[in-house]
Amino acid sequence: MTGKNVLPRRRTGVLIGRPEPGLSETMEAVRALGWIPYAAPALTIEPRVIRRQTGIAAVLLTSSQALPALAGAVGSDVPVFTVGDATARRVRAVGFRSVESAGADAVALVGLVRSRVAPAPVLLLSGAGQGLDLALALRQAGFIVRRRVAYAATPVRDLPVRVLNALRADEIGVVMAFSARSAAATGAALRASGYSGERMHGIAISENAAFALKKNDITDVVVAWRPDAEAMLAALGSVF
Repeated sequence: MTGKNVLPRRRTGVLIGRPEPGLSETMEAVRALGWIPYAAPALTIEPRVIRRQTGIAAVLLTSSQALPALAGAVGSDVPVFTVGDATARRVRAVGFRSVESAGADAVALVGLVRSRVAPAPVLLLSGAGQGLDLALALRQAGFIVRRRVAYAATPVRDLPVRVLNALRADEIGVVMAFSARSAAATGAALRASGYSGERMHGIAISENAAFALKKNDITDVVVAWRPDAEAMLAALGSVF
């Protein structure tokens, strides 16, 4: 294979800057494609306990990180709508019976909820400081939105020792960013460790994530054609 995106054989390491859930399965998929995955969770997730909610017509999840709060907040008979397919699968796996995915982004999620639920009280479980635009859009559509903080995400300042050793040996050529916050945190951790992203390629789940990578010197960035893990892996497998 030729072209500017081809990496030297020794630089087939892939830095995966996402926390669980999702990190382990992404590492397995990256390994199956013939790359060497390096786990570098860019965010520390702190789950929050949500009190039991009543009178809720549906629950909205923007991330799998909200999953621990879901089971305690409502019964498994309450319909759940998610931004992505992976989150929907995880919600079904813990016993919720009516689960639908927007398969794209928050805008698609608003459209899905409007098409399935008459304006009524809905519960939005999101991260601290997140989901505000989504809540506003639903309220403008006539919904009563109870927004609850299901988790807080704190940037990780230091890279794991295994990652640092691989960087010193010039073995990592690709950074995968699954959110704008994780992209920014990964870039900051690289700089703090004394490494530049100039020689790395990036795969971003969104334009915002790509922008965050580019701000941290990773300028050769491919944005997944769809904002999910499958499209990210497809970019890794076909572009580089």
